[in-house]
Amino acid sequence: MKVQAEMDEAQLEHPVRMTGGAMLIEALKQEKVEVLFGYPGGAVLPLYDKLYGSGLFHILTRHEQGAIHAAEGYARISGKPGVVIATSGPGATNLVTGLADAMIDSLPLVVFTGQVATTVIGSDAFQEADVLGITMPVTKHSVQVRHVDELPMAIKEAFHIASTGRPGPVLIDIPKDVAVSEGEFKYDQTPDLPGYQPVTAPNHLQIRKLVEAVSRSKKPVILAGAGVLHAKASEYLKSYAEQQDIPVVHTLLGLGGFPADHKLFLGMAGMHGTYTANMALYDCDLLINIGARFDDRLTGNLDDFAKYATVAHVDIDPAEVGKNVPTDIPVVGDAKLVLKELIHQNGKRAASEEWLAKQEDSKKEYPLWYNDSADIIKPQKLLEMISIFTEGKAIVTTDVGQHQMWAAQFYPFKDSDSWVTSGGLGTMGFGLPSAIGAQLADRNRRVVAVLGDGGFQMTLQELSVIYELQLPIKIVILNNQSLGMVRQWQEIFYEERYSHSKFVSQPNFNKLAEAYGIRGLTITSMKEADSDLKEALQSDEPVLINALVEKEENVYPMIAPGKGIHQMTGVKP
Repeated sequence: MKVQAEMDEAQLEHPVRMTGGAMLIEALKQEKVEVLFGYPGGAVLPLYDKLYGSGLFHILTRHEQGAIHAAEGYARISGKPGVVIATSGPGATNLVTGLADAMIDSLPLVVFTGQVATTVIGSDAFQEADVLGITMPVTKHSVQVRHVDELPMAIKEAFHIASTGRPGPVLIDIPKDVAVSEGEFKYDQTPDLPGYQPVTAPNHLQIRKLVEAVSRSKKPVILAGAGVLHAKASEYLKSYAEQQDIPVVHTLLGLGGFPADHKLFLGMAGMHGTYTANMALYDCDLLINIGARFDDRLTGNLDDFAKYATVAHVDIDPAEVGKNVPTDIPVVGDAKLVLKELIHQNGKRAASEEWLAKQEDSKKEYPLWYNDSADIIKPQKLLEMISIFTEGKAIVTTDVGQHQMWAAQFYPFKDSDSWVTSGGLGTMGFGLPSAIGAQLADRNRRVVAVLGDGGFQMTLQELSVIYELQLPIKIVILNNQSLGMVRQWQEIFYEERYSHSKFVSQPNFNKLAEAYGIRGLTITSMKEADSDLKEALQSDEPVLINALVEKEENVYPMIAPGKGIHQMTGVKP
């Protein structure tokens, strides 16, 4: 180890010559990359050849989409950039969904794609694709390296850009001849990016304005988004909310940033949020948005959103401030730094016991609800049981749809970095591979992938990875034999015309799991759920649980498209 350290130091002082492929491997080591996900092909063989025997931990997923979703899960839980390698052409284009997903949900990724040789770029060579043109709208930054000497700095800049400011995916396209060419490896230089200077420290005048607004407010509410989690600011959010006695609501992606069992927590807001959370946003006189981007699924009709409130927006991305909702007090900066300063100033606000009492009464009068049944498995009940059996401490991943909303509603997240879901893009097939990345990011926590029967079948081949690594992931399929959310919308808005939303046939999920070497079981009643589900969740091996749930169950409350945040249907009668 001492000899290797001396060699590394000597290389930094006296740059050695190596191929582009070797440069990539050495750069990943210096970035302390713990795991990378990928799929080899012709254009990246020079990279994979140098990966052989390198000591780096590489996961061969069964599809490039699986690789990038696994990297997203890893990034979401670890906070470190997820690293992906894919070949040119279809290998690169198969990453586009994951790139778009990571871009809109602010997840740091560094993605390397192979490319045909520079001598044939533009000739429609075999497996050539304009990767930069395709991915530019869905990456934070993308670059094609045309000379091997440019590669080390391109990699250094990629990790810097991906993980600073508002996190996001960065792509480096490496032509095959660049990967085999030799050049000098220098990796001790600091990136010089005059056009990229993210603001982290907030403007103190704006902080003062917010403190004064809080002091005048009688009905304040904090809207906490994923920015709180990215900034590792959950404890500061809790301290500030308690200091000022301000109730907190969460966005879908913000769940876990504030303890669900805290007296100031009002629940998730938005299309399928709680009555209390949504009405608090509607009635408040001061809305403090910390790290949320005012997505349309949160706000509903903008004419009715926070219409009586002074709006303060804390965000590290200045492009988000004022983009969707007019903002009275913009605060650009890192959520942790902003909250630390707010706590330090300890501004005192007008008494609002009446406002807090109103929230407590609302939580009691209008809780989340469902019609329980002794025989049929209710998906909401199943999520409550999963929470009980995991003591609310699991990492939960999902696809998108009804099961996602039920997990958000009925699994109370007590800790940060516990929730991995596709928010902005709403990507089916996300849940299973992201669970792999989440488990690799934290080997000591239980990971439960709550999936729909539709989304599961989009990336189920990644069961192979779970088996090979013997990851103790628990896969719970809420099987309603349909595309549940599509079916729900067709029922409500399309006069029950169920156009291609119900599955005529399905595989035997138990046998499918067993074909991949994983134990599978099916539960059809609450009695089976109480015994088999508990045993499966507490085992030390991967298990697939196929839960046959109520087919016609809908997600409520619900705000219909075009309606205001206060116009909910399905609220407890």
